[in-house]
Amino acid sequence: MATAVDKPKVLIVGAGLGGLVLGALLEKADVPYVIFERTSTVKPLGSAIAVGSNLLPLFIQLGIYDEFVALSRDVESCTVSREDKGTLVHLDFSPKSELSGYSQYIVARPLLYDLLLRQVPSDKIQFNKRILTIKEEDDMVTIQAADNSVFEGDILVGADGAYSAVRQRLYERLKREGKLPKSDQEELPFSCTCLVGQTEPMDYESTFPEFMVPTPPFYNTLGEKEPFTYVLFATAQSTVTWMVIHHLDAKSSKAAEEQRFRGSENSEWGPHAAQAMCDETRHFPLPIGAKKMTMGDIYDLTPKEKISKVMLEEKVFDTWYSGRTVLLGDACHKLDPAGGHGAVTSMHDALAIANLIYALPSNTTKEIEKSFAEYQAERRPPAVEAFKASEAMATFMNRGFIGSISLFVLKHIPRFLWKAFLKGTIRQRPTCGFLPEIEDRKGTVPADVSPSAEKARAVYKKRQSSAPL
Repeated sequence: MATAVDKPKVLIVGAGLGGLVLGALLEKADVPYVIFERTSTVKPLGSAIAVGSNLLPLFIQLGIYDEFVALSRDVESCTVSREDKGTLVHLDFSPKSELSGYSQYIVARPLLYDLLLRQVPSDKIQFNKRILTIKEEDDMVTIQAADNSVFEGDILVGADGAYSAVRQRLYERLKREGKLPKSDQEELPFSCTCLVGQTEPMDYESTFPEFMVPTPPFYNTLGEKEPFTYVLFATAQSTVTWMVIHHLDAKSSKAAEEQRFRGSENSEWGPHAAQAMCDETRHFPLPIGAKKMTMGDIYDLTPKEKISKVMLEEKVFDTWYSGRTVLLGDACHKLDPAGGHGAVTSMHDALAIANLIYALPSNTTKEIEKSFAEYQAERRPPAVEAFKASEAMATFMNRGFIGSISLFVLKHIPRFLWKAFLKGTIRQRPTCGFLPEIEDRKGTVPADVSPSAEKARAVYKKRQSSAPL
């Protein structure tokens, strides 16, 4: 069993949600690590994230549950409207609380990010580190950044998003060796682009009285004549977080759109493209408000620096690791946001990797690669399931025949079938095996077994029993 002396040094590329959760967990485990972020600072961008039983047990273990709840707002439902035609469907998520024992919350993505960032000491994150090369030799992995700085470690984690530099370097090597599946050589496709942002705090009573109720729904509006969906969320800070999704006629790729964001290595366009999409969609009418309002009113209440345009890629890769290198989150599975699974699956990946690193019996390449195989075996099936669920949820946004059928089914689904569907969404409630166990919330649906958590728990108990009094 690995001792305090031979704990692996972990190099984490990417300071997104998954990278931060992994860092926070390794900090608790006293495992040495460094996070490398390609930008000079992480911009507070994004809309909102729905968080419930899938993550709250972990937040309790990390000691951030109370602070998270204070930043969040209860949510129990959402409405789906057709532009200028009123509510089509009202989806009730309240049974989740009974099933899992945990309430459901909406939190502004930047606030959740800042909360997780505070769990990682500032000296453990290095900014302006764009990774160019990766090399494995002599039981060590070495990375070199664009500024020519070099770092060595035992494990390299690619948590650097849909256009992961770690994945690209890993796949280049595997392709040369004839070990990369054809499916992993294909372009990362996307069928939507998305505009996201968050307004300044406002007086809900005079602007959006619908948000004054204790648990306001979030509002989805489907474009009537144009291929857009736009969504509004209320926050605990009296802001409105929002996103506008543009459904493209056909799947595209980063290469096909390259001229629109030349020089960028991630999926974000610059401010001009974001402003152009704002101008294009200003006239969209809002389904709520004290007076007749449009998305233009929302844009005017949003600071320009908090508006961004991104692509919504969709793919689950087949290769998640090789040797001492492993991928997590968007680097190995990018999901349509319709199902709300992207951030959750990324953090679940980080949790599984942390559990398995803690339980490593030694730092040999053989043992590390064996643990990575266990990680992929545990995490890829739920990632595929989440991918399919996100695709299914996205169908009701389709303006055609399929979308109409999906909306009809959602509107008339029997409650027992809807409850059965919700049961499937809350079964995954993994915890950290090397942190003290938490009290069961007495939900009616037991959590699925997490092999990585059980493995870490067994090692944790063994170490606790053998620790000197």
